[in-house]
Amino acid sequence: MTDDVQALGRRVAQARKRRGLSQRELARLLDRSETWLSQVERGVRKIDRMSVLERVAEVLEVPLTELAPDRPVVAAAHERPAAAVNLTLALSSSNALAAVLADRSSANLRELTGSVDQAWSLVHAAEYERVSDLMMRLLPALEFAARASDGEPRSAVYAALARTYHACAAVLSKLGEPSGAWVSADRAIAAAERSGDALLMAEGAFRLSLVFQSARLYGQVIRTASTAVDALAGRVAAEDPAAISLSGSMLMQMAITEARRNNADQAYAYLVDAERLAQALGTDRNDYGTEFGPTNVTLHQVTVAVELGDAGRALRIAADFDPGGLSPERRSRYQVELARAHAQRRDAPAAVAAIRQAYEIAPELVVGHPTVHALLTDLLRTEGGQATDVRDLARQVGMTL
Repeated sequence: MTDDVQALGRRVAQARKRRGLSQRELARLLDRSETWLSQVERGVRKIDRMSVLERVAEVLEVPLTELAPDRPVVAAAHERPAAAVNLTLALSSSNALAAVLADRSSANLRELTGSVDQAWSLVHAAEYERVSDLMMRLLPALEFAARASDGEPRSAVYAALARTYHACAAVLSKLGEPSGAWVSADRAIAAAERSGDALLMAEGAFRLSLVFQSARLYGQVIRTASTAVDALAGRVAAEDPAAISLSGSMLMQMAITEARRNNADQAYAYLVDAERLAQALGTDRNDYGTEFGPTNVTLHQVTVAVELGDAGRALRIAADFDPGGLSPERRSRYQVELARAHAQRRDAPAAVAAIRQAYEIAPELVVGHPTVHALLTDLLRTEGGQATDVRDLARQVGMTL
């Protein structure tokens, strides 16, 4: 059987034990045989039907996404965020072809670089519609500038183009658009190589790992991130802060992946490695848009605990954690992780309060984030659709009930 089937079995067993049920008792509640349940928990039987998986989650009183985070969740309907639509349209435009066929003209590199810096400020602020509006103008301008420049200025333009495509990939990953994010990350790596900046290429590996994470392609997360970490080892040993930040960020993605596979020991081992690198930096930084440092490592400790279904550990870490030094996007995502932890504890009011806090910090992230929609769908299901505050919040974030 696959790793996913075995991970599901382990999650079912853990949730059953948390409820204090024997296999026989749970099997009876599910109207299944004890042999069937034993095979599921050992990962030798696959649950093929979503209706059966939903029944298991209902009896165990856990969100469906806790048992099977890689399964598609049928959430209440919602429109694609405008930012996602606009960014995918920008990526679909034949800007490079138009630039190749056009007459060459000069470009204002300083102005273009300033626009790229502005785009990244908007990404970290989770102002995605403003990012998409900017990208519609910036991407064609940079593609033209890359063909109109020579020598060192051309390398600088390609670096700016790589950073712009990285920003597109970052936003699309967060908005649940892995196909567009993948295209953007691939273009970023190509532009980074032409710029001559190896660390910009390494950032591309980091962005790709985020794309694969959102697409639940866990083997590709590990492969992409681990080979990049290996490639950066020399620069990390030389104490290059940017290389340390990129390596640490990819180690944290590997930790999340192993947590989603329910490999707790390996997940925490990767977190230890990331924490060691953060301590080597000694401070929070934002090299290549990673926001890597001790604070972000602690945030990921919360995330990994939630992914492993250990809400108690997540909330204990959160009790002494101040995310104030992080960007609005990161602070909002932290509140989403708290909401997931509270939901695992069946504390719907606390989960709703955390989502509301996330919305106040970065509304566009919450409105467009698939995790939030899946979480609210689970809360609506477990609350029987009767909780007014859950329904009001679901409407606020764009869900059509």
